[in-house]
Amino acid sequence: MAKRTNNTLNFSEALNEFIGSNKLEKGLDKVNVQDIWAEQMGSGVNNYTTAIEFKNDVLYVQLSSSVLREELSYGKEKIISMLNEGLGKPLIKKLVLR
Repeated sequence: MAKRTNNTLNFSEALNEFIGSNKLEKGLDKVNVQDIWAEQMGSGVNNYTTAIEFKNDVLYVQLSSSVLREELSYGKEKIISMLNEGLGKPLIKKLVLR
């Protein structure tokens, strides 16, 4: 019987190691960005959000209201900062509202 070594990882460390070794982080970041948008922007904005795409450090958000799109465009930097804070890392560099 093989001797058991005392190399233990907690679940979080093991999961992070698995994600890193299998290059899954970008996919998880895309999902996290969508979740943070919904959480941070609230139901009022989410009701007019028709599509969210995160690609190459740019968050593309499609809105069904041109008035809302115009209002949000004035606070892009604040929105980016708020979303990155919610994500816990500076993933989003630019926000494009469509």
